[in-house]
Amino acid sequence: LGLGRPELARVAQYAENHFAGVPCGVMDQMASLCCTGGSALHLDSRSLEVRQVPFDLAGHGLRLLVLDTRVKHDLADGAYAALRAGCERAARLLGLPALRDLAAAQLPGALSRLPAELVPLVRHVVTENARVEQAVARLADGRPEALGPVLTEGHASLRDDYGVSCPETDLAVEAAVAAGALGARMTGGGFGGSVIALVRS
Repeated sequence: LGLGRPELARVAQYAENHFAGVPCGVMDQMASLCCTGGSALHLDSRSLEVRQVPFDLAGHGLRLLVLDTRVKHDLADGAYAALRAGCERAARLLGLPALRDLAAAQLPGALSRLPAELVPLVRHVVTENARVEQAVARLADGRPEALGPVLTEGHASLRDDYGVSCPETDLAVEAAVAAGALGARMTGGGFGGSVIALVRS
């Protein structure tokens, strides 16, 4: 086809949106096409610019465990679409192209202008974007162990504000942290699936 990887990712996203019926973004497709060994992918999903961030867990005596909760989920069932629609509605009400354009410092004022049902969604998106930048900075500084609290805080936000966790993923996160994990969180679109836990080797 003569397409570059970002263009292929957009084609794959189109297929998932229009044929599988999932109104997903482009992160998974870009990760599949652009990730490299020993690095984490920092993706700008608007421009599709990528940055490879050093991700040497073994060199720091760490491992990333994947815990399968065995809870099946279907992102085409409408719940995921409703969340995305809520975020898009909030952006329109705030006069923004997307919620990513809302700076953390503007969050309190923005939340005061929104209907109550949209407040937790917006709070999650803005704080999650900030957590991404924290994670990138800690990896770039050679401090992957400092990702632990970022992971756990992210899970709490997914659970309490975005509402996409479930009892099984919450239990897996709690059990991992109680057993000594530096941090843990659910992955993917939510409503089941897997949890990742950062642990010492």
